[in-house]
Amino acid sequence: MISRPADLDTINPQGVTCGPRSLQRKAVRVQNRSRNPQFPSRPEGSNANVTSAVGMEETVGRLRARRNSLFTQTVMWITGLICTAFLFGSLAQAWSNSQLMQQVQIEQQKLQQVSDQHNHLAQAVNHYKDKNVIESEARQQLGYIRPGEQPVVIIGGNDQGQQKPTIQKTDQPTQGFWLQWWNIFFGN
Repeated sequence: MISRPADLDTINPQGVTCGPRSLQRKAVRVQNRSRNPQFPSRPEGSNANVTSAVGMEETVGRLRARRNSLFTQTVMWITGLICTAFLFGSLAQAWSNSQLMQQVQIEQQKLQQVSDQHNHLAQAVNHYKDKNVIESEARQQLGYIRPGEQPVVIIGGNDQGQQKPTIQKTDQPTQGFWLQWWNIFFGN
């Protein structure tokens, strides 16, 4: 194999030159060639407030791309808004369900309390249906006796049956301010 310097061009069988230099020249030609001619935005010597519209018109492809881009952005915004609305709706529904569950628990607790009270009252009704209980309650609470019985009242030695004499306070002469406070906190 023959070695050749890297900067030389070779000609292939089709007659086209190839090599590093020819590729450089092609790249320079492609860069120098532009699709649209470049015009200055202002002609030389013109006023700064006046611009040249030559070469500034938009091509059909550029308009189509802008329309597609605008449509895509619009669709994305609408989709985002719809998703946000669904998210807020879901959160509101979850909060509402939570509130309803709390109310259900509170009402179940109230129902349990009422049910317990109902059971207690039903037991009391069954208890007081017994004739012996009715007689015992009538004797103890109301002082009833059967015909032919003699009532006996027991009075204990600890003054249960006697009335205590009430102590009447007499109006004392007007006392000083500090003495009234002394009586309020420490008594007579």
